[in-house]
Amino acid sequence: MAASTRTKVLSLYKELLKESKRVTDYNFRNYALRRTRDAFKENKAITDAGQIQALVVKAQENLEMLRRQATVSQLFGSEKLIIESQPKGAG
Repeated sequence: MAASTRTKVLSLYKELLKESKRVTDYNFRNYALRRTRDAFKENKAITDAGQIQALVVKAQENLEMLRRQATVSQLFGSEKLIIESQPKGAG
């Protein structure tokens, strides 16, 4: 993978994680984080430039969807779940 492509992919990965963390709904936030990590791990061995480009386009579309979802969830947010308010290390 060319250095510029690698940089673009890593940047896209970081943006997806950042946007996932903006979602206020606990279940959707955790799903988005898990799905992002799993998709990038699953496709990390791909070396074909065409396939990489197709995956980058798909990830960019998902990033736009995630940005919209994060905005909507912040507009219509809900109270935190009990599992979210537990101190770290408890339980």
